[in-house]
Amino acid sequence: MNLTPTEMDRMIIFTAAEMARRNKAHGVRLSYPEAVALLTDECMFAARRDMDYEDIRDMAGRLLTTADVEPGVADMVKMIYLECPFAEGTKAMALFEPIGPAEDEPASDMVPGEIVTPDDTIELFADREAVELEVTNTGDRDIQVRSHSHFFEANRALQFDRSLAWGMKLDRPSGLGVRFEPGMTKTVRLVAFGGNRRVSGEGGLAQGPLDQDGARDTALARAAQSGYLGA
Repeated sequence: MNLTPTEMDRMIIFTAAEMARRNKAHGVRLSYPEAVALLTDECMFAARRDMDYEDIRDMAGRLLTTADVEPGVADMVKMIYLECPFAEGTKAMALFEPIGPAEDEPASDMVPGEIVTPDDTIELFADREAVELEVTNTGDRDIQVRSHSHFFEANRALQFDRSLAWGMKLDRPSGLGVRFEPGMTKTVRLVAFGGNRRVSGEGGLAQGPLDQDGARDTALARAAQSGYLGA
């Protein structure tokens, strides 16, 4: 059986809508994609059953309330734009704010996408061992090191005391990093890795537990043999 891209999209919508119907039947509040899938599927199926355009829009507005969805979802579903397969041809349909308020449902003060943080200051990497190093880029192009990288194994053209960087990463939030321009020297702060303190991949220098006896000396020998400055 060969399906067109449109038919494949219809199958995906139906599958997501079936999950939404199951969740709703068991009292599980729907997520944003589940709510959109259910509303879309019901409208498209109604068009196949030859319901009138106006009747479908009226039905869609009574399918879900805020009691059926997760907090904030109704505010996210401001409009659903879909194409319904009527007998006389495909027609576009727009559903505006289709998820209405439920009776006796307390108003939610949740804002979709809001980041809720504690009132106190959050200190990153508190109580972690730390060290400051001077790092010089001896290469001829910019080098960027990301926050998750084992700094010991950073680009071999970076000149710094690699022994002190063993088991360390940049003291930067996840996803950020530091850029080292050619010929420039920067002072960076490193903090110790947490977790199980195992490193694999990277420059292939560590390849295992960081705290194992002899691991740093073995890695320093590999680094020196491979031309890593500062090893």
